[in-house]
Amino acid sequence: MFASGGLSLDAWAQDTSPNVVEGAAQPFSFDVLSERMKERARQAYEAPAEDLPDVVSSLNYDQHRAIRFRPDHALWQGEAPFELQAFHPGWLFKQPVKIHVVENGQETEVHFDSSMFEYRPPLDASQFAGLELPGVAGFRLHYPLNDPQVMDELVAFLGASYFRALGRGSFYGISARGLAVNTATSEGEEFPRFSEFWIEKPSRQSREINIYAALDSQSVTGAYHFKITPGPNTVMDVTARLYIRKDIRRLGIAPMTSMFLFSENNRAAFDDYRNQVHDSDGLKIVRSNGEELWRSLNNPSELANSFFIETNPKAFGLFQRDRDFDHYQDSEAGYERRPSLLVEPLGDWGKGAINLVELPTELEVNDNIVAFWIPEGEVKAGQEFEYRYRLTWGSIEESTEKLARVVALRSGIGGTSGVENSQNLRKFVIDFAGEILRTLTPEDKVEAVLNVGKAKIIHNSITYVPAGDVWRVVMDLEPGGDDPVEMNGYLKVGDNRISEVWAYQWRRNDGQRK
Repeated sequence: MFASGGLSLDAWAQDTSPNVVEGAAQPFSFDVLSERMKERARQAYEAPAEDLPDVVSSLNYDQHRAIRFRPDHALWQGEAPFELQAFHPGWLFKQPVKIHVVENGQETEVHFDSSMFEYRPPLDASQFAGLELPGVAGFRLHYPLNDPQVMDELVAFLGASYFRALGRGSFYGISARGLAVNTATSEGEEFPRFSEFWIEKPSRQSREINIYAALDSQSVTGAYHFKITPGPNTVMDVTARLYIRKDIRRLGIAPMTSMFLFSENNRAAFDDYRNQVHDSDGLKIVRSNGEELWRSLNNPSELANSFFIETNPKAFGLFQRDRDFDHYQDSEAGYERRPSLLVEPLGDWGKGAINLVELPTELEVNDNIVAFWIPEGEVKAGQEFEYRYRLTWGSIEESTEKLARVVALRSGIGGTSGVENSQNLRKFVIDFAGEILRTLTPEDKVEAVLNVGKAKIIHNSITYVPAGDVWRVVMDLEPGGDDPVEMNGYLKVGDNRISEVWAYQWRRNDGQRK
């Protein structure tokens, strides 16, 4: 799937990493791990021990970020196109994670100590000399993703069951999780954690790597397999085997977490020199019949829960569609290079819903967007589930030959400029673009099909805007109260739909901030 032209291991440093693998080898397979986690689900939950040395457990944010893994101690350095570096425990990461290497069907635990890390100011490195670590906070893998001679960070697993990855040319942004439990419910969210990892040792010819993980929490255990293939878009094939320990109100499969602060649709709420600030700007859904939906994201005035009822969807994901630096003007954050993340279910997922959760935030450091699949039916103790899916990370291209795409959403006071208008009116402007629109002739009549709930359409129009090469839909809405207004629409010519379906949720108080 991916061949890195010119890749030469001989061009890398030839000093191999220290022998950090020790202990007696034990047989390992995904089935062995699955049986182990199945048995664990039958037992009472035991909270993970926080048995870190005092000097580590007391680390604060600034101290923890001053610790770096020594690159010359990376596992498999010079032996394979993949290298592993560990994250130091401490600060928020007080529950050690164990890492094992699998070779020829045998596992051995990786031993970590302070000699593998750099302790920089404000830390006193002498306080960590000779320190044995009971585990690490997580790990990251490096690979020559952008340059055959440079080992780039490819994927990182750190904190609970969070992980994230990069495609070629990407900056870190959106994150995924192994599982979501009771997200946005009155029960309070539970955060399962990957407590152990097993990584198959790559060969010099490896162009993919296999990772296995044990997931554990009060309500569920799990065995996970990730087959990771780097490339322009990095692909992960995931198998998740879940064993329910206690009843769960809302089980979230293939969850992802992102950030949306503002864009054209809520720009007026933020006094900021930048035009947009977000890691993702829309939720993409491909239905089982091939119909595509684009749900523009919002930073709402209160928690917003949206459910899209589906049966065996082909794909869903949070996308960063806008790739124009001029639309962000942030030379450090590089929002135009944040990866999109697409989930493609493998096998029969049956009936369920894609849940989009939008949380209000005033800070771009807060991930306030969550999306995942909720299977239909109750989730009860003793049940077992297996889900297979593919995750694709990167600047994912979307064809516009058959469907026009939403490229911008704007919102403001409704009505006509220069005259007195009702204060209740709200204007929404949706721009569509794509190759299919460029094939239209003057005889083709483009229509906008619009639907709204909890509001009335007072005026709407569709026009071609040559300056932007877009077809612009404008509508003025009058909300019927304070309930959320749901809206959607698409373009058609005759009986032929020529665009994806656009959707959005808006509240009267959205955009009102201090």
